[in-house]
Amino acid sequence: MNGRNQWVVRRGDIWAVRGAGNSRDTSHHYTQRDAIYAAREIAQHQRSELFIQRRNGRIRAHNSYLGAYSAAAG
Repeated sequence: MNGRNQWVVRRGDIWAVRGAGNSRDTSHHYTQRDAIYAAREIAQHQRSELFIQRRNGRIRAHNSYLGAYSAAAG
């Protein structure tokens, strides 16, 4: 079963990771790079997708990790 898609979004002066449909952010980060790293780890383990937004809210990148994670590899 696949997990929730992960989103990297801007929250004022910080970047947040949020699972799709969640009412609260999963984590907060000072840089987008750190937020992307955290969201990628979650998406790989949950076999879900990662959406990264620009500062203006438009989607910058989209990556799919559906079936891409192997416990032996990670």
